[in-house]
Amino acid sequence: MKRRRVVVTGMGIICPTGNTVQEAWENTATGRSGITRITRFDTSRLENHIGGEVKNFDPDKILGRREARRTDRFTQMALYTAQQALLDSGLQITPENEYQVGAIIGTGIGGIATIYASTSTFINRGAKAVSPLLVPMMLPDAAAGKVSMHFGLRGPNYAISTACATGNNCIGEATEHIRHGRAIAMLAGSSEAALEEITIAGFNNMTAISRRNDEPEKASRPFDIDRDGFVVAEGAATLVLEERDHALARGAHIYAEILGYGHTSDAYHITAPLETGEGAAEAVRLSLQDAGLRPQDIDYINAHGTGTPLNDRSETLAIKTALGEYAYEIPISSTKSVTGHIMGGAGAVEAVFSIMSILHNFVPPTVNLDNQDPECDLNYTPHVGIHHEINTVMSNSFGFGGHNAVLIFGRHNGA
Repeated sequence: MKRRRVVVTGMGIICPTGNTVQEAWENTATGRSGITRITRFDTSRLENHIGGEVKNFDPDKILGRREARRTDRFTQMALYTAQQALLDSGLQITPENEYQVGAIIGTGIGGIATIYASTSTFINRGAKAVSPLLVPMMLPDAAAGKVSMHFGLRGPNYAISTACATGNNCIGEATEHIRHGRAIAMLAGSSEAALEEITIAGFNNMTAISRRNDEPEKASRPFDIDRDGFVVAEGAATLVLEERDHALARGAHIYAEILGYGHTSDAYHITAPLETGEGAAEAVRLSLQDAGLRPQDIDYINAHGTGTPLNDRSETLAIKTALGEYAYEIPISSTKSVTGHIMGGAGAVEAVFSIMSILHNFVPPTVNLDNQDPECDLNYTPHVGIHHEINTVMSNSFGFGGHNAVLIFGRHNGA
């Protein structure tokens, strides 16, 4: 059976650089950082006072006060971006197609805010004070389930949790459902709302995050010799994926085509990547194989680029191992330099940026790359984005647990 082609017909996003696709892209493309001092809670007990906060988001206005109170923030953001994406796509859910449209919406951590608040309630006020909504609010599949219920999607519905690779795995696996005829369309994406006191304390104690408190906008420094860890951020994004012939038949606007998907495991360490980048390199090779492309067919790479010393070096090695000498010719950038690290939400957010780079023939910058690490010796597009013909983009996501997931997006040419 011929493999069905999968296209993107709708996009939604909320992240530190904006609450719409256009706003988030414009700020990211111009290198305008969304990283600030944290305002959502008191950070006086912490050594870290900065983060990539989502701004001006009022879930009460979007979901209604009652529904907002019954959902964790990661679910609220997933619902918001799913609504954007469905409206953008023009896809109508009807009794005739409801079992053919599904949702794979993942998260790395899930309802940590709900868990943290409920634990405090239990300790301070006792068992009877704990909300009966604790469990359904904290579940990692709460966002996928709520999206399915809210929009009447009765096809495949589940969550994937592969740490920082989650978004790419959700999009990749949703693509496979459509390729093999198990759905005509899927909502795919991921959400993370782990910008919380307890999470920051944990990351700080494992020396994974930046302590550059005096200069929040300069704290995220992927591939820079002076990088001192990532910046915790929150956000979500959702794509509407659709079988190409179905999209064409209904006259849908097509943003891009999903060409390749590769994923592997390092089988090495729960937090550290393989220093050789071997596992990530294989995921890159598998994505190229899946897409039927050569290294020289890739026009831009949206790097995982967290700003941790180990990750940036191993990713550089992975790209060089997989792409050979051509790795030096490809413009690469890390949009985490302006958003911070959205963790489980990162892959989906960066999928939106990857598609926008194709639409605008523009490589967003890696800001704060003042003194490039000699061991990170590729073209990471420092400071200022560049105009560049882009027909294919590779987007890398690598996560705690050794998860490696790589997507390739391509310009839809109508052929």
